[in-house]
Amino acid sequence: MATIGNIGCATNISSSAPFVELRQSLASRAAAISPFVDQLMQFIKLFMGKFVTASGIDEVEIAILEALANAVIHGNHERTDKHVHVICRCSMDGEILITVQDEGDGFDSRAVPDPTEPQPLLLPHGRGLHLMRTLMDEVSFEDSGAVVRMRKRMKTPKGREDL
Repeated sequence: MATIGNIGCATNISSSAPFVELRQSLASRAAAISPFVDQLMQFIKLFMGKFVTASGIDEVEIAILEALANAVIHGNHERTDKHVHVICRCSMDGEILITVQDEGDGFDSRAVPDPTEPQPLLLPHGRGLHLMRTLMDEVSFEDSGAVVRMRKRMKTPKGREDL
C-alpha cells in the first residue's frame, strides 16, 4: 500500500537537508480518509521524532484531513474510478512538505469565501481551506487547484535539541 520513494537531499525544495519521502494513493471514498491519515501520521511521527510536539503534529494532521476531504469530496466527487495521490516529505531539519493531488478539474481557491465573514459564517461547510492556511506555514495551489502543497516547519521542543 505504501511505498517509500526518495531518500536523499532535496534539490528544488526550500530545504536542502536530507529527507525521506512517502508516495501513496487512496481511493476516492470518504471512509478511506481517516485510516489513510492514521498511517501517514505514524510515518511522520517516526521520521520527525525530535521535532514532534502535540500541538504541531495535531495541526499537520488536521490540515491533511482537510486537504484529503477536499480532494475526495470536491475534487474527485467520491468517484470510485479516481484516486487521490499524496506525497509526504519529512526533512531532517524539521520541515514537512505535503502534496495532495486529485484527478478532478480543480477550482479557483481565490473564489472561496472567507468563512470568518458574517455571510458564510453559519454555512455547514467552507472552512477547510481556512483551516489549512491557518495551521500550516505555507499553502499553495497548482494545476488549476487540483494540487495543494502544504509546508510546516516543526521546531525542536525544549530539552530535545540533542536527540
